[in-house]
Amino acid sequence: MNQIQFKNTNIAYSDTGKGTAIVLLHGFLENQRMWDNYINAFSKKNRVITIDLLGHGATECMGYVHSMEDNADAVHTVLAELRIRKAIFVGHSMGGYVALALAELYPDFVKKMVLLNSTARADSDERKRNRDRAIKAVKHSFTNFISLSIANLFSENNRERLSQEIENVKNEALKTPLQGIVASLEGMKIRPDREVLLHLSPFPKLLILGKKDPVLQYEETKTQIENTEVELISFPDGHMLHIENQSELTKVLLDFFKRI
Repeated sequence: MNQIQFKNTNIAYSDTGKGTAIVLLHGFLENQRMWDNYINAFSKKNRVITIDLLGHGATECMGYVHSMEDNADAVHTVLAELRIRKAIFVGHSMGGYVALALAELYPDFVKKMVLLNSTARADSDERKRNRDRAIKAVKHSFTNFISLSIANLFSENNRERLSQEIENVKNEALKTPLQGIVASLEGMKIRPDREVLLHLSPFPKLLILGKKDPVLQYEETKTQIENTEVELISFPDGHMLHIENQSELTKVLLDFFKRI
């Protein structure tokens, strides 16, 4: 684990392998450990960078609102330190929001992009209200909030089969400080709509969705790539495809990485 300073805040990251840079960005309540089962496969032919986003993992909190732009600036600082000028970005859920913010702020840095269980659209009014409810809930009962939040990310038919994996995800999520959780919820709530990037950005893009994702409604989410060149890959499971469909997802991503 390496660290770098960004606006007086320690940012934690890992750097493995050589070749074209692949930057893996975790989601809300996750950290770079979520990619542990992927680094070995990806780093055989590529340089793999994983980063703990603000207020997650070993990265410190920076304030009371962690905007997607703040996170993108932190990621950019790591890449500049590593002298990486162009990379493939893979963002899971909130990590996808950060990848899109980075593509808007630093378009020349993006070679390709994968949005995994993520969306370019801003929160609806209902989603914003749900973020506010989540802030109240986590302040009221931190442990209960984590337990319920994590279990609900998996499709129902996988919850028993993956009970140990779900427990592992919960244990990692419990390491996230309250301030980091609240600041991220506030940051996601205010993020702007970036659907235009799916239509106009020049780099190849891949959207990977779960048909039973309880967070992002499948049919609605896929409408944002109508009349675009964004490729869609669909899996039968939930919001945690990197766990629910690990081997299949690995193959899909490796295939996308190696295409010219």
